[in-house]
Amino acid sequence: MDLLLLFDFLGTALGLLYLWLEYKANIWLWLVSLTMYAIDLWIYFDRGLYAKFGIALFSLTLVVYGWTAWGKRKKELRIRHVPRTTALLSLAGLGVLWGVIFYLLSNYTDSRVPVWDALAGAISIVALWQLSRKYAEQWLLWFVADALYCVLCFYKGVPFHGCLYAFYTTMAVLGYRKWLRLMEECKPR
Repeated sequence: MDLLLLFDFLGTALGLLYLWLEYKANIWLWLVSLTMYAIDLWIYFDRGLYAKFGIALFSLTLVVYGWTAWGKRKKELRIRHVPRTTALLSLAGLGVLWGVIFYLLSNYTDSRVPVWDALAGAISIVALWQLSRKYAEQWLLWFVADALYCVLCFYKGVPFHGCLYAFYTTMAVLGYRKWLRLMEECKPR
């Protein structure tokens, strides 16, 4: 079996486990994501998805932050809606990140998909940060990013990850609904 295909399959399996843990709002998602992102680093660099590579690299630091935030403040950090000011700042940050990543990909790599890779990457950074803060709307961001990554992975010849992102796109809708239910169940009465 081709090494890329093997890593693609293994990363996909870990991605499914990660998604299940995220859906359940289980802290162990952070540990699984550590291994998943390490595998993804190799795949995305090999396939020229440089923004996704950078996101995987950056995500390794957010994994530590998320694990710490969820673990230290388990009772304080509940699923909640993103505050309006935070949503506006997230949107502004997304725009800046998209521009910076696009510039880097266009000027310093041989990327053939810099616009879409940069957009999906920027959305992913903001979504991962929102996940670390347990904002329910992170699922909506993942919906858009995952749909973009689905297309990019198939285009770049990473079929298992393409299928994984198609599944992630569907699960983002279900995850959002699940987190809204969990949020209601945990409201103080």
